[in-house]
Amino acid sequence: MNTEKNTKKETTLDDLALMVAKGFNEVNERMDKRFDQVDKRFERIEKRLENIEADLNKKVDKIEYNTLTYRVEKLEKKFA
Repeated sequence: MNTEKNTKKETTLDDLALMVAKGFNEVNERMDKRFDQVDKRFERIEKRLENIEADLNKKVDKIEYNTLTYRVEKLEKKFA
């Protein structure tokens, strides 16, 4: 029985601290990768929203132009 105790390594506080630090570092690395992926997805979403906004602005401008054209035509007919 004595030989078994002598062959087992005792875990010191320093060993435990190193193990915990290693675990945190691994988690941090995984989290960093995930945040990078999330950032890339947000960038793609932002670009898509910018494109949608530009398309809507063009359509609104066209609708306003068509509305003004219609109103001018009505006025021209009325006063012709």
